[in-house]
Amino acid sequence: GNKTVIKSNDVQIMSAGTGVVHSEYNHSREDAVKFLQIWVFPKERNIKPRYAQNTFEPADRENKLQVVVSPEHEEAVWINQDAYFSLGKFEAGKTVDYEIQKNGNGAYIFVLDGKIEVDGEEYDKRDAVGVWDTDKVNIKAAENANFLVIDVPMN
Repeated sequence: GNKTVIKSNDVQIMSAGTGVVHSEYNHSREDAVKFLQIWVFPKERNIKPRYAQNTFEPADRENKLQVVVSPEHEEAVWINQDAYFSLGKFEAGKTVDYEIQKNGNGAYIFVLDGKIEVDGEEYDKRDAVGVWDTDKVNIKAAENANFLVIDVPMN
């Protein structure tokens, strides 16, 4: 499968491909690890393993969405799936209409911190909501907020 790790401003993608065994653990006995790890079913199976990492500037997502994972955007980390990951850092009161990238996809919106409203429903830090069977969704920062939009095939 495809594994995406988001930690601070770095985004890492690992596509295990064929013949890869994967394990990981926290090397520190004192410090907790804080990152978001997401697994995505691959579009194509039995491909050559690959790994990519990129660092993204937080300023490039202030009051707008910054695409960080995509099968087609040059500035984003490539993924073996019709999946798009976008980060937003919005000031209170700012809104965005997120348009679903591909027909048949849905969006999973995860609040990293702060508080947002998705089509009028309020969500706090570490809350998430999934939307599908729609072309777009309205996201509003109810207070200063960082959030992640994961746009993936529903089938």
